[in-house]
Amino acid sequence: MNAPLPRTDWRAVLAAAFCGVAVTMNVGKVPIAMEALRTEFGLSLVAAGWISSMINLIAVSGALLFGLFGDRVGALRMCFAGLAISLLGGLGALLADGESALLLSRFAEGAGMVSVAVSAPALLSAASSPHDRRFALGIWSGYLPAGVGIVMLLAPLVMPLGGWRGLWLLTLAMLLLATAALWRSRPAYRIAAPGGRDPHPVAAAREALAQPEPWLLAAAMTCWTLQHYALIIWLPTFLHEQRDLASPLVALLSCLMVLANVPGNLIGGSLLQRHFHRGNLIAGANLATGLCGLGIFAEALPDLARYALCLLLSFIGGLVPASVLSSSASYARTPRQIGTLQGLYMQFGNIGPFIGPPLIAMLVAASGRWTDAMFVTGSAALGGIALGLLIRRRETKAAGTHNP
Repeated sequence: MNAPLPRTDWRAVLAAAFCGVAVTMNVGKVPIAMEALRTEFGLSLVAAGWISSMINLIAVSGALLFGLFGDRVGALRMCFAGLAISLLGGLGALLADGESALLLSRFAEGAGMVSVAVSAPALLSAASSPHDRRFALGIWSGYLPAGVGIVMLLAPLVMPLGGWRGLWLLTLAMLLLATAALWRSRPAYRIAAPGGRDPHPVAAAREALAQPEPWLLAAAMTCWTLQHYALIIWLPTFLHEQRDLASPLVALLSCLMVLANVPGNLIGGSLLQRHFHRGNLIAGANLATGLCGLGIFAEALPDLARYALCLLLSFIGGLVPASVLSSSASYARTPRQIGTLQGLYMQFGNIGPFIGPPLIAMLVAASGRWTDAMFVTGSAALGGIALGLLIRRRETKAAGTHNP
C-alpha cells in the first residue's frame, strides 16, 4: 500500500509568509515618518539617508552570508531570531535619545528583516506538499510589496493619533503577532535539525552556487527591481511636484501601485504550479513592463493612462519575483541550501533600490527631464528578456535529468 502523500499545512504557510510581511513593514515606515524623525532628532540629510538605506545596505552587502548562516543553524531558529532582533530594533527606536541610537535600531531592524527573508522560504517549503510548493513560494514572493503597501495604507490613520511612535508600535504589534503565529505552527516545519552528517556550510553553499541558473535568476531579479524602484521614485514626485496633488492622495495612489504587485506574485505562483516555464514568465513579464515603462515616462499620454500603466507594470512585474524566489526549492540540492539561494536572490534584488535611485537622479539632473528614466527601465527590461530566454534555454536543455 502506498504511503499517503503529504498535505500542505496552509496555516503554517501563511504564518511564515506573515513573518515576511511583518518585517518588511519596517522597510516602508521610515520614508513615511522621515520628516517627523528629522524634526525630533535634528537629523542631517546624510543621517536621514543612512537611516533610510540601512536595510538595503545590509541586504546588498550581506544577504548571502545571512542565508549561509541560516542554512547552518536551521531555518526555524533563524526566523525566530530575525523576529526577535526586529522587535529589539523597534523598541530601541522608541527609547532612542539621539541620532546614533536611532541608526543602531535601524541596523537591528535591517538584520532582522534579512534573517527572516532568507529563512522563511525554507519553512514554507517544508510545510508544503510537492504539488503545492511552487504556489506556496509564489505567496511568499509577495511579502515585500505587501508589507510596504500595508504600512503605507495604515500610516495616514495611525500617525495623526500617535506620530511616528504610533507607527513603530503598529509594526511591533505585527511582529508579535507573526512570532505567535510562527510558534503555533512550528510542528509543521518538517526540517531536520542540524547534525553531524550535514556537509560543511561552505561546501553546501559552494554546491548550491556552482549552478549557473541561480545566478541568472538573481540577475533577473535585479532587472525587475530596477524597474519597480524607478516607478516608486518617480510616481510620488510626479504627482506632488508636477500635478500638485495633496499628500494624502499621493500616498494613496502610490500605495495602490505598490500593492498591485501582490496579486501579480500570487498569479505567478499559480502559473508556476500549472507548470508554466519560469523563463517564459520572466521574459514575457519584462517585455510587458518595458512597454509599460515607455508609456509611463513618455509625456504624450494623459495622466490617467500613465497611472493605469503604473498599476499594470507593478501587477505584471509580480511574475518575476514569483518565478525567481520559487526556484530555490528546485535548485537547492537539500532543504538546507534554500537559505543560501534566497540570500543570493535577495542580495541581487537589492541592487535595484541601491543603485537605481542615484542612477536615475544623475540622468534626470543632467537633462532636467524625467522622461530619461525610461533609459534605465528600458535597459533593465531588455536585460530581463534576455535572461528569461537564457534561463528557458538552459532549463529546457536540462529537463531530461532535472525538472525545476
